[in-house]
Amino acid sequence: MPGNLLGRKLVLASFGESHGKCVGAVLEGCPAGLDLSESDIQPMLDLRRPGQSAVSTQRKESDRVEILSGTFRGRTTGAPIAMVVLNGDARSSDYDELFRRPRPGHSDYTATVKYAGHNDVRGGGRFSGRLTAVDVMGGAVARKLLSESLGVRTHSYTHSIGRVSMRGRYRGDPGLTYSNDVRCPDKAAAKLMREAVLEARRAGDSLGGVVESITTGLPVGVGEPVFASLESELSRALFSIPSVKGVEFGSGFAGARRRGSRNNDEYAYRGGRVVMRTNNAGGILGGISAGMPVTARVAFKPVSSIASPQRTVDLESGAEATLRVKGRHDPCVVPRAPPVVDALVSLVAADLALEGGFIGAVLR
Repeated sequence: MPGNLLGRKLVLASFGESHGKCVGAVLEGCPAGLDLSESDIQPMLDLRRPGQSAVSTQRKESDRVEILSGTFRGRTTGAPIAMVVLNGDARSSDYDELFRRPRPGHSDYTATVKYAGHNDVRGGGRFSGRLTAVDVMGGAVARKLLSESLGVRTHSYTHSIGRVSMRGRYRGDPGLTYSNDVRCPDKAAAKLMREAVLEARRAGDSLGGVVESITTGLPVGVGEPVFASLESELSRALFSIPSVKGVEFGSGFAGARRRGSRNNDEYAYRGGRVVMRTNNAGGILGGISAGMPVTARVAFKPVSSIASPQRTVDLESGAEATLRVKGRHDPCVVPRAPPVVDALVSLVAADLALEGGFIGAVLR
């Protein structure tokens, strides 16, 4: 499958570059009859939008979405839904040096070799976090489709930044997540996270962290083993986010240190329905949704574009060199990542729900 496509029944095509005219999405396979307008998409884009606080890049973009096709009289027609966001506040000259001096930890070198120097390095080109706006456009549609068809809800939030982590568990209030700059529902931890990010920025450095995602309402049976399991499709999508270096479900790597007697999720009946007493499996068994909340954690590495001097090479002279990255960059991408994780989880869940027959081709 080409690298710019995601999905099998609900297919997202991504196009555009960070400093090009626009970034855009074409969503193929959305059922006809879904009530849809820009007002259903814009709120998620606003949550991802840059330049909103001191802990994100100061690049200013309005990120106003325009639906170009696929709707009529306020509802989807079953045709491809094309959406665009124009780019405005780009400073391409900040990236002139990166054509020959690649950033350590970034795609500059690998992309230059793969495309023989024809790649667009401005703002990272196709490898920029700017392209996650495409994920959010498609994911907002999938999110509404899941909500109206199956009652599915997905919510992601910052679990940790650097060495600062939430102290307790998420209690189910999305409003708390977006009440602060770092998008963490634990107010005390959020304050420490913000301080850590600002300290890294002052030092000319960056931080990574972890976003946790919880999806409720997904019926039992979503997922197509073996190679299209719910876990494998979610992982494929989540690893497409720039800076993601790890994905785990349920107890994840911690479960690898336990005995089965502690990690197994024992069954019980609640209101005549089969439930699990714990959720170490993360709501997925055999690659199939189990009726419990689907929980995932996504690890983001520290941003590679930092102001501190770093050792690199000069691809023109063949000599070693030192690089100070110019431009406006996030000191930590984690605070802008929760809506992106939400979007990709929603896209995968909707795609597999369509494939499994849980959602029809036309909404009545």
